[in-house]
Amino acid sequence: MTDITALLDDLRAESADLDTRVAGLDAAGLAVPTPAEGWTIAHQLSHLAWTDRWSLLAARDAEGFRTALHREFAHDLGALERGAAEGAGEDPAALLARWRAGRDALADALAAVPDGTRLPWFGPPMKPASMATARLMETWAHGQDVADALGTARTPTARLRHIAHLGVRTMGFAFLANGLPAPADPVRVELTGPAGESWTWGPEDAADRITGPALDFCLLATQRRHPDDLALTATGTTARAWLPIAQAFAGPPGKGRPATGRTALG
Repeated sequence: MTDITALLDDLRAESADLDTRVAGLDAAGLAVPTPAEGWTIAHQLSHLAWTDRWSLLAARDAEGFRTALHREFAHDLGALERGAAEGAGEDPAALLARWRAGRDALADALAAVPDGTRLPWFGPPMKPASMATARLMETWAHGQDVADALGTARTPTARLRHIAHLGVRTMGFAFLANGLPAPADPVRVELTGPAGESWTWGPEDAADRITGPALDFCLLATQRRHPDDLALTATGTTARAWLPIAQAFAGPPGKGRPATGRTALG
């Protein structure tokens, strides 16, 4: 059973890490473009706040979430972009306050959800731990966009394991999202964590496998780097097919990022 308290502590820590990068930005700083096409740093933070708001509604009021989902998305798929755009011209202090209040309220709400409860979502319902993991993944991924926009490096932490786990679990989804049948062959994933520790998933005797740094796999699964810029090795037909389409986030296939010829931390 997942320790929801420890997981939420990691979610809070990931949010705090991003907060240190954006806390001192003025309107001009928040308007800096990020690698996500058409999105500034303000868009990134506003998107996180928007998704936290939906997550909070799901945790507090399942029926209210379903009603709002039908109202907002039944005939219009542009709600996500509008949510990101909310913060584009917002006062920096107001945007930061909105993001901080929302993420804190969500962590408290997820901690209070009874064990075994499945929360409604845009895709399949999720348990609180799964929702917390998804929020951590998104916070880390959008935090990478912010770090890239500011030209700063991040120190990898053990929190990457949550993101890597989600990346592994979504392998079948990544194939289906790209119109491909879910693979029948298992894939062994062997990653090296930030402290040199070994993180593994899948049967030891699997013919297909992916190996490399955990950071690189997380950048792959969140589509923040092109596979050619990562030190990952794929062996076997299924593993090689998975590498360019890996996707830990929900929704249609992402555009990914172009190859730069630089390493993950370069």
